[in-house]
Amino acid sequence: MNKADLVANIADSAEISKIAAAKALDAFTTTVTKTLKKGDKVTLVGFGTFSVVKRKARNGVNPQTGDKIKIKARKVPKFTCGKALKEAVKKK
Repeated sequence: MNKADLVANIADSAEISKIAAAKALDAFTTTVTKTLKKGDKVTLVGFGTFSVVKRKARNGVNPQTGDKIKIKARKVPKFTCGKALKEAVKKK
């Protein structure tokens, strides 16, 4: 499913226009992004939690040359599924 499909499904489910659904989806993604940039979490009970985790610096290997390289520490976004989402996906 791509963004256009998601917007169409949201519009049908909520009985709103596709323009309103696209605005709502954009507002959601923008809000999650801003919240994660501040270092906070976004928790949607039953669905999941968006958070930021810190990855430590580590050594790696350039696959083209075989040279060892240093990979810097960084922050990355993470999504953890909620129980209800896990259960819904399990069911056939």
